[in-house]
Amino acid sequence: MVGRRAFPRGQQDEDEQQDSLRKDLESSASPKLKPRPRFKDAVEDAMSRETTLQLKKQLTEGIDTKEYKKYRKTDDEIKNIKNKKVRAYYSSINQRLDDWLEVDTIVGAMADDIMDSMDPDADHDGIMDHAGGLQHGGENIEGMLPQDVQEKRRKDKKTARRAINVNVLANIILLIAKGFAALSSSSLSLIASLLDSALDLLCTAIVWTTNRLVSWRLDSLKKTFPVGRRRLEPVGILVFSVIMIISFAQILQESVQRLLPKGDHSIATLPAVAIAAMAGTVGLKGIIGLFCVKIKTTQVQALVQDCKTDVYFNTLSLLFPLIGKAAGVWWLDPAGAAILSLYIIYDWSATAMENVTNLCGAQAEMELLKKLTYMAFRFSPLVSGFKSITAYHAGDGIWVEYDVLLDEKTPLRRAHDISETLQYCAEALPDVDRCFVTCDYSSANPSGHGADSTTNS
Repeated sequence: MVGRRAFPRGQQDEDEQQDSLRKDLESSASPKLKPRPRFKDAVEDAMSRETTLQLKKQLTEGIDTKEYKKYRKTDDEIKNIKNKKVRAYYSSINQRLDDWLEVDTIVGAMADDIMDSMDPDADHDGIMDHAGGLQHGGENIEGMLPQDVQEKRRKDKKTARRAINVNVLANIILLIAKGFAALSSSSLSLIASLLDSALDLLCTAIVWTTNRLVSWRLDSLKKTFPVGRRRLEPVGILVFSVIMIISFAQILQESVQRLLPKGDHSIATLPAVAIAAMAGTVGLKGIIGLFCVKIKTTQVQALVQDCKTDVYFNTLSLLFPLIGKAAGVWWLDPAGAAILSLYIIYDWSATAMENVTNLCGAQAEMELLKKLTYMAFRFSPLVSGFKSITAYHAGDGIWVEYDVLLDEKTPLRRAHDISETLQYCAEALPDVDRCFVTCDYSSANPSGHGADSTTNS
């Protein structure tokens, strides 16, 4: 081309880029143009944070966890109270204060992290301008709790696991000892005790297996069970309850046959090894129960109850044949085995029914409902009221539904942030698996659930 020098393509592109950059710099000096996009991001992010700050201030205002210490009575003070009803009253007050302290600790600690996680892309440009605790922790709620609370929960889990392991080891040792004792004796009471120990180990194996299945984090399982697999644990206990009832029904049948006129009326004898095995069971289970009684966790307290039952059961299993032998009464051993079998059948039938009702959605315990109501009270500065609070079992865990009342002109952002913060705080409670929060603007509106969803009529 005449009058124009031809440049290589790469150099021409570079010159065009420099010209474009020069124009941008010149235009940025003009006061008539709009603020730069980066400045706009900062403004919108600051406005978003100011809205969040106001919500946090309203929510956490008035929380003072140190105040609860003024109204508590120490364990020694409660023990020194002679009146049993007064003692029980102050113990219940302490428990209520502990529940309130737990709620205030959760709300006070998590409000910042949860609300800071909201609206991370205030300018909607697809780039997160900030991130809160939920983004950083992968929505791990427990990681946002205070360090001392996390440490306490870890310590409780570790102590519970250690106590359960000790109990399992004791059951294995006692099962072997009872097996040798049962082979050298014809006592039905001893056979019932042996069966009880064997099924205790089976129960532990079922609980351990279901716990492993629940904790497996596989993508395929997550797709199959989108809300988790915690209900496998009560299902496992339900299956074991049926096995327990059927097994002791067989012992009951054998006992009744021996009590009949045509049954075996020989007097049962207990050799020294059998007496030592039964006495060892009573002593070892008693020691484990006393060691664990001060550990106030659900798992360990269930273990304490199991140890107490084993002490009573094995004591009677030992006494019935011994007294029968000493008194020359042949029917005392089969009658004792029948009584023990009826007790086990009754006890595990109650356990089976409890798990069935929990799987069917039974209402949560009143103490937990009171704790959830107090959490609603903590959110009262942000809402107009609460239309309903529903808590029910979904297996061992609890599902909660809050119906929140807000002004009809409440912005969607505010309604969302309040609802999600309440949801995450409720799910931080140890007993709560899931929480659902819905919003309404009038208490006279329908409940939001069809009648066919709760009844068959």
